Amino acid sequence: MDEIVKQAMARWPNVPYCYGWLALDRRGQWRIRNEYAQQHGLSGDPLRHPALVAFIERNYVCDEHGAWFFQNGPQRVFVELAYAPWVVRLHQGQFHTTSQRAFTPRSCHADEHGNVVLVGEIEGGNEGGNAGRNEGRNALHAALLHDHDLDAFSSSCDWHGEACGTDLGVFHFDGRDLPIEPIAEAEVPRRFGFVRQPRPQPAPQQRAQEPPSR
Repeated sequence: MDEIVKQAMARWPNVPYCYGWLALDRRGQWRIRNEYAQQHGLSGDPLRHPALVAFIERNYVCDEHGAWFFQNGPQRVFVELAYAPWVVRLHQGQFHTTSQRAFTPRSCHADEHGNVVLVGEIEGGNEGGNAGRNEGRNALHAALLHDHDLDAFSSSCDWHGEACGTDLGVFHFDGRDLPIEPIAEAEVPRRFGFVRQPRPQPAPQQRAQEPPSR
């Protein structure tokens, strides 16, 4: 996280959170969703400014509830996820996120729609005082494989002729064989600990104060 952002957080600690305005689509594209886009379920306008995109990606972290957000100075801007908090590309036998971080898969999954979900380590991890369960260099992150790379992925797999219930095939990567496990798309956030559509958390209920004993 940028030092200037940390300073702003310390100086203005109680800025209200922002929801619904920023989204990450299935191809790793950041999108701004104005009120019209939010009201009509539209994906929003893609961000094209390289410096702004880089700023978002340097300050992109996760809270203790699994909700991902962009720390915009003192304000948390929570991110609507089209599928997963990361999208990865496969190029010349190596993975990297769409924000150009190296990605090392540790497990592999495919859902009922043919989406490939990889779970692994991201170079550099995610810094920040509120990175929650995903903070640290060795944390595992769920990532969606970019749909343009499905053919390259498939060519590195041995697929079973019939689904056997425990795995669909084997993905050969970097001298290792990763079983391709079936998973339902709706199950992905719960299993891997993230929230696709962050919403404000209810304030903790306080116990009613008992009257003093006489």
